[in-house]
Amino acid sequence: MKKPEKPMQPQTSSLPLALLQSDAFAALSAEQIATGVRTREIRAVDVVAASLARIERAEPALCAFVEVWAEEALRWAAGVDERVAAGVRLPLAGVPIGVKRRNGSRTASARALVAAGCVPVGATSVPGPGTPWQTWGLGSGGRTVNPWRPDRTPGGSSAGSAAAVAAGLVPLATGTDGAGSVRIPAAWCGVVGLKTTNGRLPSADRTGLAAAGVLARHASDAAAYWRCVRGIGAGGKHHGVRESPEAGRLASAGEEPESASAASQPSPPFTAVWSPDLGFADTDPEPASIAHAAALRLADTGLVRLVRPGAPVHLEDPGPAWLALRAAPDTDPTAVRDAHELRSENDRRLAALFADVDLVLTPTTPNAPHGHDGPGDRYSTALTWAFNLSGHPAMSIPAGFDSDGCPVGLHLVARHGEESLLLRVAAGRQRGRRAERQKITREQESKRESRPPCDGPSTVNAPSTTPPGCGCGRWMWSNPTAPVATTTWSDCGIWPSPRPWTSGGGC
Repeated sequence: MKKPEKPMQPQTSSLPLALLQSDAFAALSAEQIATGVRTREIRAVDVVAASLARIERAEPALCAFVEVWAEEALRWAAGVDERVAAGVRLPLAGVPIGVKRRNGSRTASARALVAAGCVPVGATSVPGPGTPWQTWGLGSGGRTVNPWRPDRTPGGSSAGSAAAVAAGLVPLATGTDGAGSVRIPAAWCGVVGLKTTNGRLPSADRTGLAAAGVLARHASDAAAYWRCVRGIGAGGKHHGVRESPEAGRLASAGEEPESASAASQPSPPFTAVWSPDLGFADTDPEPASIAHAAALRLADTGLVRLVRPGAPVHLEDPGPAWLALRAAPDTDPTAVRDAHELRSENDRRLAALFADVDLVLTPTTPNAPHGHDGPGDRYSTALTWAFNLSGHPAMSIPAGFDSDGCPVGLHLVARHGEESLLLRVAAGRQRGRRAERQKITREQESKRESRPPCDGPSTVNAPSTTPPGCGCGRWMWSNPTAPVATTTWSDCGIWPSPRPWTSGGGC
């Protein structure tokens, strides 16, 4: 693919450019960016420059990238602007992305995203060599930190991708998921993470356990990723790969379920079963409770109906089988034979389960993000790697925050080939969250209208166990522990969620 020789000449776009130069850039979705670039309201070079500026600001502390390709990214962005001006339709025009690992831009999914108009700005961090655990990352400046709690790991192995997306450096980043390597960091960084059906997209993993995936702040952006990559094909079949007629019909038509005719798509509510442990995992009470509450809120959207299975969800612990297959052929043949038997048994149980329900819901991880000294004897993969063995598509969506201010994920699993169903449900939950926030905002506005006039600005600069208030109904909080400055507003005298938010000012 030939690179453009020179950047485009500047065009005026004052209001959008001001937006790109502010912290509001971090909240923009990939679809919003692409729409602005396609309509020539903003330039891809300005979007990429804004992304690079945020990376430069964050990287001394975040360490989400091992390489940043600033000059190359700006040249590619200029080429995107030229193609848009020439009338070429690019679905993700000008969207800056991070790619997992130094060679990540050579993967089939990354090439498909570039063909759709995305601009890779750098290679994101993965765990360093010589460690038996993979739920951390090593950037060019040191260990990758969790944007919510720098003393905690972001998860892995797509550590830098999750951290970069959560910190608002890029709206999308690629990942691979061999045991939960997309879903775990998505859960611990509070973003969306999709693992595709094993074997549906090309993978260099010789064991067939790893599948391509994506991390995004918005479920709609994960859907945009899927529309761009799902047609590239795998060139072969992996154990357990099956595609439902509905998923195949939508893929061949180039449609998502939202755009398909109502008569030909499945009708919600989709049936779902909740399991805190899949019958074997040692799940901590707090993430289980938070994820279950998120499952109930998901049911409130009307897209999902929680049902009780005829028998409790009970899989065999996939850990020994996964480890044996990952080590093959350098492992005991007896262990490999036992692994295949366990896989077949779990496949049988999952087939029976998915004959009755559309979705399985669990916490994404059985535990909270651990510190940088490692997970101890806990397997954070306990609830995710079963579906690398079985090949099912799965997704982590934000569920809430624990008492330490760490994000918790809700894990959604669907039948083989039904990524579109996962994305549809995740988008419905996102719309529900937006409606909840709008309702809270209206209630706060109503409260403020009934309060006396504010006496003037006030500030607080030290942690406090009692939320301050000035009587006006608005208070701005900052999160001083975040590598990238983060602010939020709450009703006067009410702690925002999540903590730690320790200082602020209001009027």
